[in-house]
Amino acid sequence: MNNVRTPRRHIISCEEAVLLLRRRPTKITERGGHFPRAAIDAILAQPACNGLRFYFGTKADGSTTLVFVGIDWAERDMTDGVIVQDYYPCPPFCDAPSALIR
Repeated sequence: MNNVRTPRRHIISCEEAVLLLRRRPTKITERGGHFPRAAIDAILAQPACNGLRFYFGTKADGSTTLVFVGIDWAERDMTDGVIVQDYYPCPPFCDAPSALIR
């Protein structure tokens, strides 16, 4: 596995986002979801936290979840700190008029 970091362009236009979202596999029934800011802030407020890492998971009931953990400057998971999961799924928690999901 090649772990070489190449520069990434993280910020994209709305049009680029729409194209990405239109290519979502049809077998994935959720469009997305959201976490409240307080949950993300709790991770990012930790001393030495330099970013977020997410993992895909499955709850006991079989539904999908995301697990977020802070990462330090060496990109190591901060597993002794705040870890977040259980987003609000879309649907039903959607922004119906969003330009992203037209």
